[in-house]
Amino acid sequence: MDDGTGPSIIATLDEARERFLALVADVRPDLHRYCARMTGSVSDGEDVVQDTLARAYYQLPELHELPPLRPWLFRIAHNRAIDHLRRGAYRTTEAIDAADGIADDSEREPESALVRRQAVEAALASFLALAPAQRACVILKDVLDHSHEEIAALLELSVPAVKSALHRGRALLPEHAAAAPTAAARPVSAALARYATLFNAHDFDAVRALLADDVRLDLVSRRKADGRRAVGSYFSNYGRHDDWRAAPAWLEGREVLAVTSVGPEARPDYFIELTWRGQQVRAIRDFRYVAYIVRDTPLVRAG
Repeated sequence: MDDGTGPSIIATLDEARERFLALVADVRPDLHRYCARMTGSVSDGEDVVQDTLARAYYQLPELHELPPLRPWLFRIAHNRAIDHLRRGAYRTTEAIDAADGIADDSEREPESALVRRQAVEAALASFLALAPAQRACVILKDVLDHSHEEIAALLELSVPAVKSALHRGRALLPEHAAAAPTAAARPVSAALARYATLFNAHDFDAVRALLADDVRLDLVSRRKADGRRAVGSYFSNYGRHDDWRAAPAWLEGREVLAVTSVGPEARPDYFIELTWRGQQVRAIRDFRYVAYIVRDTPLVRAG
């Protein structure tokens, strides 16, 4: 017999989770900037951010006091990003502490707006050409403006090692950024084009008909759902508003829907990833509630 404690426990856990997410909200966009460049992908970067926040949340009961929030979260994010890379096929042969053996030469390290602009504007995949120590130092210094001392503490390196890794990374990054291919507009699949047409027309019954029985929804940072019935209710919120439009686009070689607010200076606010099984939608990943992700998103409208 349900004594009511189950729902109350769930409500308490949900409230605690919401408080934690509010606590980290200001740090989260910079965590994504870091993780996206460490992994070379905005989507993979958000996966690492989600993993980081989950691990931080579950570590809280083990702490006697809350450490300084930003460095604590960045340290977890860095370790999770390295683990992500080790699971993939990226270059990870150089250990993060390999920079310790490099002689410091501070005079070789330019501190200029040009250097920082090159790092901020470089394609995310360009960072993968750098060894992890170089990559981390360039991102933390030139993209996020951390001090040498802050980087050294976060990465557990000496300050001379940070400066040396930074010098190496800065020297290599422009070469790989220049060699990165330019994304070109090209047509998307007929299935995605049809989905976009129905979505924009608010014909959500027809959209729901495209869902596989075992469809999965990830409304990033808000909720997950499984099955056509549970996922079908997700479209109700879109049906209550008419101030958006979805357009097929390309992101990192994958088809997505770029969602744009209607207005004179409309630009993509976020994007939605769809996974297909034949002509049915197998999974939906909607980034509406992590809109910061578009800051680093090389979206290319479909041709």
